[in-house]
Amino acid sequence: MTSVHPPPAPGRELSNPPADGISNLRFSNHSDHLLVSSWDKTVRLYDASANSLRGEFMHGGPVLDCCFHDDSSGFSASTDNTVRRIVFSHGKEDILGRHDAPVRCIEYSYAAGQVITGSWDKTLKCWDPRGASGQERTLVGTYPQPERVYSLSLVGNRLVVATAGRHVNVYDLRNMSQPEQRRESSLKYQTRCVRCYPNGTGYALSSIEGRVAMDFFDLSEASQAKKYAFKCHRKSEAGRDIVYPVNAIAFHPIYGTFATGGCDGFVNVWDGNNKKRLYQYSKYPTSIAALSFSRDGRLLAVASSYTFEEGDKPHEQDAIFVRSVNEIEVKPKPKVYPNPPA
Repeated sequence: MTSVHPPPAPGRELSNPPADGISNLRFSNHSDHLLVSSWDKTVRLYDASANSLRGEFMHGGPVLDCCFHDDSSGFSASTDNTVRRIVFSHGKEDILGRHDAPVRCIEYSYAAGQVITGSWDKTLKCWDPRGASGQERTLVGTYPQPERVYSLSLVGNRLVVATAGRHVNVYDLRNMSQPEQRRESSLKYQTRCVRCYPNGTGYALSSIEGRVAMDFFDLSEASQAKKYAFKCHRKSEAGRDIVYPVNAIAFHPIYGTFATGGCDGFVNVWDGNNKKRLYQYSKYPTSIAALSFSRDGRLLAVASSYTFEEGDKPHEQDAIFVRSVNEIEVKPKPKVYPNPPA
C-alpha cells in the first residue's frame, strides 16, 4: 500500500484576521511585523512570528493600501479620500492630506523621504511626513496622470505608476515635473499590479487576463529585446481555457525570483531570468488578494481573500497565512548546459 503524503500546509493562519476583504499586506523592512489594510475600515499590525495582533486602527472608510515608515509608524490610503500616518505605539493617527477621490495606493520612499500616493482622482501626490499635520505643509506636489491610478512601485529613485487605460508612467523621484518615460502596458487587458525588480532594471506587470509582462527601463534595442510576457493562473476545463486575474506580485529580496497570486487561489513562484516556474503551493481557500516576502525572504505572507471578481456570493472567510519559505521553492536552478563534444 502506498503512503499518501498530505499536501504541505498553506502556512500558519494568523488569528484575529480582518472582518472583510484584505486589500494589501506588507512586511516591515526591519522585523517580522506585518501591516494589513482591509475593506473593514481597519489597518492592523501583526507580529507574524509570534502570531499576535499588535494594533488595530479604524478609518472613515475601507482602506485600500498601507505601508511602513519604520517599525513605529506607517501610512494608509483610504476610500474616504484621506492619506494617514499611523503611530503604532501611541495608537494615534494624523491626516497627512487628501485626494479628491479614493486613494488606491501608497508607498514610502526611503530615497526621497516622501510618501507617494496614487488615487482614482487621476493624480499622484508626494507628501513630506515630517511637515506638521496640515495639508499645506506636507504636500510636496501633485502630478496629473492619464487615468485612475491602480498600482505603484518604487525601486531606488525610480517610481512606476500603472493606471486605468493600460498606461504606465516611469518617474525619477528627483525630478517629478514630468515622467521619464510614458509607456503602454504590453498586455492587452486591464493592469492589476506592478512591481519593480529588486535590482532596479525593470518591472513585472500583471493583468486581469492571467498574464504577467516582464519589462525593462533601458530603452536600448538590446534591453528591449529581453522583454517578454507569459500566461499563468489559468486552467483548461472541458476543452476551454478559464482565465483568472493575477492580483499580486512579490519579489524575493535575496534571489530576485517572484511569487504571483491569482483569483484561482494559487501562488506560483517564478524564475524570471530563466523563464521557469519554480514552485506552485497547494491551493488556498479563495482568491489571493496580496503577497509579501519578509525582509530576509524566510517568510511569505498570503492574503486569501475573495476579491469579488464574480460579484457578491457566499465565499470563504478572509484569512492571512504566513508560510516558512524553503530555499528550494525560491532559489533559481542553475542552467544545465550540454557537455561540449570531445
